[in-house]
Amino acid sequence: MSAPTAPTTGGTGEPADITVHRCTVTVVRRGGWSWGPDPRGLVRQVVDSLPELLADHFAERLGTDGPDVEITEPLTVTVRPGRMGSPGRAIGGGPPVEVHFAPVPVVEIPADAPDTDTAAVSFEESFAAEPDPWMAPSASALFAELAERGELDALLALLPEESVRAYLPALLEADAATAARLLAELVGRALAAAPAEALPEPLRTVLAGADATDLPRALAAFVASVDPEETIRAARTLTGPPDRSDRTTHQPSAAPGRTDEPPSAATSAAEPAVVGGTARAQRTTDEVRVWSALPFLLAGPLARIGYLDAIGPALAGLELAEDAPLFATALAYKVLGATARGWRRSERDTEAAAAFAGLHPPVPDEHLTAFARRVRPALPVLDGVLALSVCRGHDPADPLLIGGADDALLLIDAQGMFPIAWATDAAGLLPHWQACGRPTVLLCDGALPPGTLRELASGGVPFLTGVRPLRGDPVTRLPWRTPLWAAAGTAPDLRRAAELPAHTGRFADLLTALVAERRAVPLAPDAGLERTVTLAAALGLSTIAWTLWRDRETPDPLLALRRFADLEATVRFEPAAVRVRVPMGRRHADLLRGGLLADVPDVVWLGGRTLTFSAG
Repeated sequence: MSAPTAPTTGGTGEPADITVHRCTVTVVRRGGWSWGPDPRGLVRQVVDSLPELLADHFAERLGTDGPDVEITEPLTVTVRPGRMGSPGRAIGGGPPVEVHFAPVPVVEIPADAPDTDTAAVSFEESFAAEPDPWMAPSASALFAELAERGELDALLALLPEESVRAYLPALLEADAATAARLLAELVGRALAAAPAEALPEPLRTVLAGADATDLPRALAAFVASVDPEETIRAARTLTGPPDRSDRTTHQPSAAPGRTDEPPSAATSAAEPAVVGGTARAQRTTDEVRVWSALPFLLAGPLARIGYLDAIGPALAGLELAEDAPLFATALAYKVLGATARGWRRSERDTEAAAAFAGLHPPVPDEHLTAFARRVRPALPVLDGVLALSVCRGHDPADPLLIGGADDALLLIDAQGMFPIAWATDAAGLLPHWQACGRPTVLLCDGALPPGTLRELASGGVPFLTGVRPLRGDPVTRLPWRTPLWAAAGTAPDLRRAAELPAHTGRFADLLTALVAERRAVPLAPDAGLERTVTLAAALGLSTIAWTLWRDRETPDPLLALRRFADLEATVRFEPAAVRVRVPMGRRHADLLRGGLLADVPDVVWLGGRTLTFSAG
């Protein structure tokens, strides 16, 4: 009995209710060895009698036309029933029933107090101090941490010029030394495309007597001595070689006369990101039941590699920190139900995604579409943090997988199916291949962009593929039971040839589940956010599968997707934490043993609250 009510009649003639928000019934047997013929009947008797007992005890207060009252401390009711009787009844002349109510203070509820059904807090929460306002870490904190780990240069090399320029103003205000590193990256790209004489005058003067191998030190003094606006103007004039951007454009088409087609992407993108603040109406005190706890299970694995900590600074550098719940919503959609017709969602999916993001449902798709456009410069930063982490943990003895998907190439660590990066061509994946230790690459069946085999061969990549080459591709046919080719002049590991069909099947299944069937931002004309959350979701699923099942079966992210998709949960929102309670059972035990239910502090889209897990 979680919320029994006992109707009475107040002074106005209208019913008066007693609402119990939390109730625990404990039946204690003293003496004897048997619970009787119906042990559960004892509990039912107590539960059925409680409303009447409460109504009798508080009849005097309910019978007056006074203000509403609230009992904030636990109310203890002790009932000793007569033999074979129910509480409040004596049968067959047995001993009288004893009912004892422990005294508790009663507090009047102010007229303007919020509804207790939606804003109820526990006894412990009522004494908790108001949490301090939480601010997302700045972009300078993220870049400074990367510099301390020696990974800043590697990340900057992966960023397009659009992203480097976007973060330069934020870093100029907080960290001139790191800002100089970003400016040095832009200058280095400009020097690779044109002679030093083509640089703008201020930078030409600074670099005249400087060592070209130490651009950050030479530019640090320039950044510190001039106005930030001058530095930004100088950066805008720099033009480097064309970026190998991993962003492509998709324009959904709508057939005339169809009423089930989504609104056009152009129309959706033009709508405001927030209408009346509804998109960022955070849940603070609430409880909701969701059909899938899987989005919440992604937080722990992503926090382990530092990805979760990078989301706040990456968005804060573009003044988008308040839009972090929209990023979380898109991430949740990647592991919930499949989108019908490529864009329609079920109501339970919208409710679960909103709960994961800490928002009230539904989150309008036009808000996600507008967010996808604004957040584009931040996405390569998040993709880079993820790629560096996976490459850092890759064993060079294990192969990498490359396959065509969504008009681009996807690079995956074959051992565990950990995603690494997207790119529009093979050349864009070469830095990741080098960071992984230059292992053998297996090209899976699928549509590959023209020139893929040539670019891999020219980069010295030892690859194997069953995809038929085009005329002029520098490949060699290998003696194998099925058609198989390798890069000319390389010595690939033929032991991997037997593994190619299995890897190809797993690769195709992953693309079907996370790319084709589940669309996070189906109305966005740009695929950037879609691909970023695909990488993050796939990495979280791969980590769960690797942690739980690598010792007994081949770990695959789709195992985690299938086995935990229908794990229900009750999500309770509190001022300092969001508590996820999952049913006890085999799945909860596996997650607990694997350390996948550890607390996740400072979740950016939850306003810095801690995400906790429990069973019940």
